Amino acid sequence: MSGHGVRRPRGLFRTLIDPSPARLLVLAVSFALALYAGSRLLSEGALEIALWFGGAAVVHDLVLLPAYTLANRGLQALGGRRSADQPAASWTNFVRVPAFLSGLLLLVWFPLILRQVDRYETTTGLAGDVYLERWLLVTAALAAASALWFAATRWYRRARR
Repeated sequence: MSGHGVRRPRGLFRTLIDPSPARLLVLAVSFALALYAGSRLLSEGALEIALWFGGAAVVHDLVLLPAYTLANRGLQALGGRRSADQPAASWTNFVRVPAFLSGLLLLVWFPLILRQVDRYETTTGLAGDVYLERWLLVTAALAAASALWFAATRWYRRARR
């Protein structure tokens, strides 16, 4: 078919990488920055970093993925079936989002949250014993903001009816 309204599929390379000069420049600068950061990062402790990435992949695939999949299925089971008049975004999203953000913060900062701060304190000169309290406060603030947002959306929907 060679009609004017028919769009021909593009090749895989053209789909993945648009060869415009601006995009190529941004891509080249990104690669240069990544190479610079990698060379600085791997100048000390390359083996530790490689072990960290390998361990993180294994822990994610064998521990975290099954854990948050089960948690999500349990949350969906608690939510029950949706009725036709219930909106698409149910209350479960108001639990998922703060839990995800809190878990992400825990994943990124867990050595400091769990107070394994000897190397951190000697390297930066900063105290590392405040991270657990701050993470708990951020988690509580995320949960409170989500609960307020949920209450506001419920109130708004009822007010519109």
